[in-house]
Amino acid sequence: MGKFVLKKTPSGGFNFSLYAANKEKIAVASQVYSTKAACKKGIESIGKHSVKCIEENRIEDHTLKTPAEPKTCPKFEIYFDKAGLYRYRLIASNGENIAVCEEGYKSKSGVLNGIKSVSVNAVNAEIVDETLDK
Repeated sequence: MGKFVLKKTPSGGFNFSLYAANKEKIAVASQVYSTKAACKKGIESIGKHSVKCIEENRIEDHTLKTPAEPKTCPKFEIYFDKAGLYRYRLIASNGENIAVCEEGYKSKSGVLNGIKSVSVNAVNAEIVDETLDK
């Protein structure tokens, strides 16, 4: 089971990171949320949307030489970053980018494993709220 870590940003907003059971960071929030409640809704949607994407094969590959077959949202998108590495992002049903991979992958099989890891680790994941006073 994975773990979400919710943090406060220097600007006063909120974001999260998703860690796999092996403690590797596999996804981060693609945006800064203005409230903790909105950030928690973003966390909830990661599990819901990522599982649906895997079950319904909603993975849009933008690394192909021929244009990717458009998928409806929610969906994962695979793309190349500026360094030529494979990356993914999770797009919610409203079309908003809600999570991206932490680091690029050298192979397509690696990025696909990363996507699968998100869907496995986000469901019923523990939420560690690092914004609480200690």
